[in-house]
Formats: sequence, structure tokens, C-alpha cells
Amino acid sequence: MARYTARHAPRHAAALPERSGLRRALAATATRPVLASGAVAAVLAGSALVVSVGEDQARAEAMTFAVDGLTEQTSTEQLAAEEEDAARVATARTDTNAARSAVAARDAERARLAAAKALAARQAKAKAAARAAERKRIVANAKKDPKAAARQLMPEYGFGAGQWSCLDRLWIGESGWKWNAENPSSGAYGIPQSLPARKMATMGDDYRTNPVTQIRWGLDYIKKAYGTPCNALSKWNSRSPHWY
Repeated sequence: MARYTARHAPRHAAALPERSGLRRALAATATRPVLASGAVAAVLAGSALVVSVGEDQARAEAMTFAVDGLTEQTSTEQLAAEEEDAARVATARTDTNAARSAVAARDAERARLAAAKALAARQAKAKAAARAAERKRIVANAKKDPKAAARQLMPEYGFGAGQWSCLDRLWIGESGWKWNAENPSSGAYGIPQSLPARKMATMGDDYRTNPVTQIRWGLDYIKKAYGTPCNALSKWNSRSPHWY
């Protein structure tokens, strides 16, 4: 039996190399996914690295934000504390200044009162000295001229100038107008001859040396006992020995 030879054998035989090339192509193509998988892995690894770096950056940013927030909070608290301290210092300074002002005002008032008291004391002392000097002058003048003193004092007791002559004669007869005249038998003393002498103390403790004190007592006595010097002189003349 004759061997069968296909009619298209040469074509089929010639196609084998193409198939081999196809196989190589297919084989090459088959290796591409492996490369693609490696590339994907690299991309994924890069993405993971990017993600990791992104997460680290996010954490860093979050930490930075937290630190910034804490710093801002700390700065705010520190500023508030500083403001509180400044306010406390200002209040303390104000209180201190107020206390110093109060002390200064109190000291100034005390100084003013002390100065006023000292001035009043000096004025009172000066007035007392002036009165003493005036009294001394009056007493000295009255000792020199007791009649002039009596003329000046008579109006105080309601005695006019018409009563002067009666008073003058009355006290000439009693003491001769001597402020230290003393009756050796009765003890009557002074210009009006008070008996006893201490009666004149109602007008002043200096009755033994001050003619004015004696004259005041004598005029007061005449007014109370006789009404006027002329009535007193009339009684004095009607009595023997003379007295009033």
C-alpha cells in the first residue's frame, strides 16, 4: 500500500517555524506578567512607602499641631499669669500708694493740729502776758494816781461825775487815798478802809497791793450799802468817830 502524502503537507511543514516563533512569542508573552507582577509589587511597595511616608508626615503634622496647640495654650496661660501678676502688682502698688497717702495725710493733719495748738498756746501766752503787763501798768499808774483810776471806774457802778467830789472827800477822810493805809486800832486796810481787809478778796487776791482791786471793792460796797458816794459821805459825817 502506498504511503499517504497529504496534499498540503509542504504548507503545513513550512508553517512549523512560524508556530515555533509563535511559541517563542507566546513564551515571551507568558513571561511578561511576571515582569508586570514585579512592577506592580514595586509600585505597591512604592505606594506603601508613600503611604508610610504620608502617615509619618501626617503624624508629624499632627504632633506639630499638638505641640503648636500646647505651645499656644502654654503661651496663653503664661500671658494670663503674667497679666494676673501685673494686675496683682498694680493693685499692691495702688494699695501701697493709698496707704502712704493716708499716712502722709494723717501726719500732715497731726502736724497741722500740733501747729495750730502751738500757735493757740503762743497766742494765749501772749494775751496773758499782755494782760499781765496791762494790769501791772494800771496798778503802777493807780499807785501813782489812785484818784484817776477811781474816776475811770465810777461809771461801771452807775456813778456820774456829780458823785466824784463826795467820793473824794469820803476816802480822803478814811485813808488819804493810800493803798497801804492801815488803821492801827481796828485793822481796817486800804483806800476804802475795809474791815477786815480780807473782805476785799472778793475782787481779787491782790487786794493788799493793788489799788484798783481796793477801789472796785469800795465802789461796790458804797452802791450796795448807801446807793451813792454822797449818801455814804452824809452818813460818815453824821457819825463820830467817822465811819461808813
